[in-house]
Amino acid sequence: GRYVKERLLPGVYEVKAELTGFKTAVVPRVVVSVDTQTPVDLVLELGAVTEQITVTGGSPLLVVDRADVSTRFDTKQLTDLPVLDRNFTKFILLTPGTQQLQWQHAASENPQGSTQIQVNGQHFSGTGYQLDGTENRDPILGIIVINPTLESIAETKITSQNYDAEFGQATAGVVSVVTKSGSNETHGSLFEFYQDERFQSRNPFTQFQPHPITGKFIPDTTKHQFGGSIGGRIQTNRWFYFGDYQGTRFTQGGSRLLTVPTEAARRGDLSAYGINIYDPLTGRQFQHQGRLNVIPPERLSPQAQAILRLIPLPNAAGVDNGTRDNYVASGSEEFRENSFNVRIDGRLRDGQNTFGRYSLGDFFRDGPTAFGQGGGQELVSLGGVSDVRNMSVAYGLDYSLGADWLADVRFGWFWYDVNVLPFDYGTTPARDAGIPGLNLDTTFTSGLPALFIQGDRGFNAGSGLGVNRCNCPLDQDEKQAQWVVNVTRLWRNHSFKFGVDVRRAWNLRVP
Repeated sequence: GRYVKERLLPGVYEVKAELTGFKTAVVPRVVVSVDTQTPVDLVLELGAVTEQITVTGGSPLLVVDRADVSTRFDTKQLTDLPVLDRNFTKFILLTPGTQQLQWQHAASENPQGSTQIQVNGQHFSGTGYQLDGTENRDPILGIIVINPTLESIAETKITSQNYDAEFGQATAGVVSVVTKSGSNETHGSLFEFYQDERFQSRNPFTQFQPHPITGKFIPDTTKHQFGGSIGGRIQTNRWFYFGDYQGTRFTQGGSRLLTVPTEAARRGDLSAYGINIYDPLTGRQFQHQGRLNVIPPERLSPQAQAILRLIPLPNAAGVDNGTRDNYVASGSEEFRENSFNVRIDGRLRDGQNTFGRYSLGDFFRDGPTAFGQGGGQELVSLGGVSDVRNMSVAYGLDYSLGADWLADVRFGWFWYDVNVLPFDYGTTPARDAGIPGLNLDTTFTSGLPALFIQGDRGFNAGSGLGVNRCNCPLDQDEKQAQWVVNVTRLWRNHSFKFGVDVRRAWNLRVP
């Protein structure tokens, strides 16, 4: 005969078979993994039930029940393998056929650190993410919503080919994660990781001189990551709980060697630049008070002069008469994370099991700009402020409908809420400089706009995706609800599975 036990949490189980007139057969150790069938063969011998035969041996090397190609990681591997930033998505790169994309989403919209990875050459957004059997992929950016903490993961499976039909929304790979559950015994963990600039080497090209105030070559850089987990029983053999928390306090320093206009150039004197400047009205070379390549004061734009007052003066000797690489910018970016998961598992009655999970990721990032009030390039990952809150809810119920039918019902919901603001939110520098049509209020159109000065001595200022990776102001509010019903039918030596997956999304993104 054929016997199937569905909807088991990943872990190690004991399998026992009893029948009157036969000896009891016991397999003491059967490893069950996520989204995987583990076959166990039993042979009953004549004898009394009180007699016992222990069956040893693992699962067959050849998998015949499915054709998918996958890689699995259990709790020990996830916590013991060296991952400097403890970022779960980096484990996907250990799967054959994967490659990290050359560009990554801005840290302001992706504070959970989802890594964009191509699976078998397919677009990164085609990779599906499942968390406890519910959707965990942002439909607009195509990245993971809840990047699970390593302490919360019981097991993960990364399928790169031939996944089952129920994962039909994926076109590249499927990353399935199951969170931990409690047990009859109480288990927990604590962790802490710390780094600072004393363990780093300085960049000789941008950190060749100490900061005039702090005296440090490397700006303040500290990373403090800490947390823990605990799981146990609410009622023996029936109800269990698990929870974990991870906090990150990150101060990362950064330096840049940039070019800004010299003090003379701001007055119209471009003679040190070695380039002839011509009057666009007459075609003649500019000349003022007998000096060539000097723009007369009356020909200077007052709007440009007002903007230039926001750009700092050179603070380094530079090259080419001090007109290039003459400004060193340094500063530190602040990042805070508070993430936690809470899960309850219960056995309602024989043949009925249920679970519920709530996850939250709260992130805040405040990054400096190279030119202070003039904006300019980011010094670390963002020149602005990012405030993000991600949430996920999952509920599942499975129950037996007789000996041959099994039903599985799941509900999932997530919320991806991103707010990104410029460094000078609430101000009107463009309007103050006399540039109309840009700062229309002190909220969504406030701040210095993006400015691009082209050429070999050019520079960028203000805020913008092409300036300081601040696509701001940005309001991104995405929600998705999911209802899944699967029914499994056992018939002789066959299993038939069919179901429905309904999703409703509410997506708003205004950059």
